Amino acid sequence: MGMRKQSFIRGTFILTVSSFFTKGLGFLNGVLLARFLGAEGVGLLMIAHPLLPLFITLTELGLPVAISKLVSEAEVKQDEARVKRILKVSLSITGTLSIILTLVALFGSKWIASVFLADQRAYYAMVAITPIIPIIAMSAVLKGYFRGKQNMNPLAFSDIIENLAQIIVIIGVVNVLLPYGIAYAAAGAMAASVIGEGFGLLYLFAVFKWANRGKIKTSPPPTSSISPKGDSTLRDLLRIGLPMTGSGFIHSIYHAFLPLLITKSLVLFGVGVEMATKQFGLLAGYALPMLFLPSFFTQSLSTALIPAISEASVSNNSKLMHSRMDMAMRSALIVGLPCTIILYIWAVPLTTMIYHSAEAGELLRLIAPLFFLYYFGAPLQAILLGLGKASTVMWNHILTNIFEVIAIFVLGSNIGIEGVAMGFGLGLLLLTLLNFLSVAGTIGFYFDFRIVFKVGAGGIVMTICGMTAHGILERMDLGQIIELSGALFVSLITYAATLQVTHAWERSPKPPTITPVS
Repeated sequence: MGMRKQSFIRGTFILTVSSFFTKGLGFLNGVLLARFLGAEGVGLLMIAHPLLPLFITLTELGLPVAISKLVSEAEVKQDEARVKRILKVSLSITGTLSIILTLVALFGSKWIASVFLADQRAYYAMVAITPIIPIIAMSAVLKGYFRGKQNMNPLAFSDIIENLAQIIVIIGVVNVLLPYGIAYAAAGAMAASVIGEGFGLLYLFAVFKWANRGKIKTSPPPTSSISPKGDSTLRDLLRIGLPMTGSGFIHSIYHAFLPLLITKSLVLFGVGVEMATKQFGLLAGYALPMLFLPSFFTQSLSTALIPAISEASVSNNSKLMHSRMDMAMRSALIVGLPCTIILYIWAVPLTTMIYHSAEAGELLRLIAPLFFLYYFGAPLQAILLGLGKASTVMWNHILTNIFEVIAIFVLGSNIGIEGVAMGFGLGLLLLTLLNFLSVAGTIGFYFDFRIVFKVGAGGIVMTICGMTAHGILERMDLGQIIELSGALFVSLITYAATLQVTHAWERSPKPPTITPVS
């Protein structure tokens, strides 16, 4: 008995709902840590894993994306032997690399701590999180397999199980370790992350075994890993995976270097070091998380889009490919516009209510219009990955990172923190443009622009109604939470109603065959 393949829309919906819950559980997890450990303990957690993202990037080698694409292609051809080879080679690579890197991290922990940890009390937390490397690596392979099978249920449930297990362990372990000192309590919180990931991996493995129980018993012994087919599988995996590793490596280095770049540019502008740190916190700790909060939808859409595009590509079904691309762009527009309007108009009330910081609201308002492009950039990148253009994605990211470094430094040193925010926004603009040109140059680009006018009308109506409602509630002096919540509720209801009246939810007619743009 195999797994039931899901439609692109159903897969996206399942991932979106689960991401909504996991975001909520993640927020609850953060609140618990803040309550138990305080600012000092949370600071130790942030310090504790300077190289962990880099180790995970090197362990995965970009294979989850490659597995998703290659498994979906093998499914179209009904080649189960190919699927097994993909899994065998992937697990061999990630298993070997994760063990090596975990041992390096453990045996080199003293040296790593002396070089990278600003506070040596974070040493125990760093050691406690290290065993997560092989667990995440194995989970990533299985998640890539399920994406390729276009069955998103295991991904959704594993994420929820991970977060629930982590919360339960945090409540139990951190309280027990807290009397021994904040360093041990932080290590306990890190251990909770490892245990949570472990439960998620056990669930994924159980689902995999159950779905393939008949096949596993009856399948012939696997061929030698040095056979031509084995070599072809390894070559195909690395052809997609290595550019993703390069992109992830550059991304990790860039983000490690970013705080220094921003604070240096602000100091050159004339801001003191302490004020520069505070302003960086306002941008990176308050404004950007607000912008990325709705990203669970774009992440879910992109995850489901890679195998969907890959399946259409290997079948040479141009109409299906462009239909899915149109659906992704339409969904990004319908979700992205109201989120952008809300974050722009009510930026200051939102940050004041959540963070007690009106200054962060000004930065949020400045960057929100350009961040609207993010809702399109992520699906465009997923389309390129589905087409096997991983190297194109890597170079687009490298060019964007170089441009962002220059823009942030130049604008930050001349305008201040507002210039830094503008640098981020301009980086998003460039990345979206590069991804769009890459897609258009590969398969052409189809989009029914009538949806723009329909969604635009919904945006205008929600803005007018929401601002009117906010003004009325303010005059009634009901308190900031009720005033803001009421305005947002009215905005979203009127937006949804307008889309219903204009039939914006209806799918566009089948697109014609399109030649690539040169």
